[in-house]
Amino acid sequence: MLPGIIDLHAHYNVNLLGERRVDEVEVNTLVYLANGVTTTFPAGEYNPERLLLAREEIDAVIRPGPRILPSGPYFGRSRPGWESMTDEEIHAEVADWVARGVRGFKAKGADPQTLRALIEAAHRHGVTVTGHLDSGFRGTINSVDAIRMGIDRVEHILGGVALDPERPAYPVWVQVDTASAEFRETVRMFLDRGVRFNATITAPVYFTELKEGFDYWVDEREFFTPYVQQMVAEREPRERNDLMSELYWAMRRTTKAFYDAGGGDLITLGTDNPSRGEFLPGFSAHRELQAFVLAGIPEASALRIATINGARAIGMGDLLGTIEPGKLADLFVVRGNPLEEITNTRNVQHVIRGGEVYDPGELLHRARGRIGPTGPDDREGW
Repeated sequence: MLPGIIDLHAHYNVNLLGERRVDEVEVNTLVYLANGVTTTFPAGEYNPERLLLAREEIDAVIRPGPRILPSGPYFGRSRPGWESMTDEEIHAEVADWVARGVRGFKAKGADPQTLRALIEAAHRHGVTVTGHLDSGFRGTINSVDAIRMGIDRVEHILGGVALDPERPAYPVWVQVDTASAEFRETVRMFLDRGVRFNATITAPVYFTELKEGFDYWVDEREFFTPYVQQMVAEREPRERNDLMSELYWAMRRTTKAFYDAGGGDLITLGTDNPSRGEFLPGFSAHRELQAFVLAGIPEASALRIATINGARAIGMGDLLGTIEPGKLADLFVVRGNPLEEITNTRNVQHVIRGGEVYDPGELLHRARGRIGPTGPDDREGW
């Protein structure tokens, strides 16, 4: 029996036609819950209204699903149609989204003025901010600057002074020396300020050749319509992307170095898997758990990362993340001991969310064959 998994980079969006991302909340909610993922923070939404409605229906037990802690739209260039806003406009928009139930915000492609105003406004309303950051190159934001602004979490890479502000982040990060003074200084700033790090180790794999752990224990392609399955089958074979492949290995070793330096309680789990028809983030939560162990982090610590660490990162440690009296009854039962073999978390037998018991097999049965257009005349909206 385990506390429910908390995914803090839980994209509900899919990109099945290669044209845009669309938030899909009818099936993804079932798949998340069937995998023991009982709390999700979407970390940026393309259809915020859709997520708010899904949350209302799930909370009212109209239909099953995990807790959705809405993140609202992106702040920055990743928001479709983004236009720069004044501080006053950002404060007003944040107040509006919080009043409607948003529990945190994500900055991506934001400039310093936008991020500073977003953090100030979010904290005024008691919610958190996370960021997909860069090196400071061409007006982007380095994690060190974001930490000084008061950001709560950082996605993907630690960054900081280990990066070159004259170059984009990822090509430098793949070569970062974890023994360097710059890396240690960056780690120290996270530790001193208590800033959380959402590692998303497996995220680069969705853009390159598959790695260990990317087998199907349930064929995730079956949850898409036959039309989407056919499109996926007809695609060109997956090719290696050198940068993304190297980034995966860099994220493994830097996450382990952060853990070894004392950051274990600050690491959280996030899948960051906007599906293209091959994998679904509900299942990918277990791949992310395995990636922590493959990186050298002990199984017990990986389970803490996926549960209590996430709960504390979103200010819900008093309600979620452990199994104990007084907390919400979010947990799942697996066959086998994940402390001996972490992939045993995949063997989900029962899921309990808010005291309601669910059969994962039944949830997955309801989900099969439903994601995506049914044919060429049904592509609008996807």
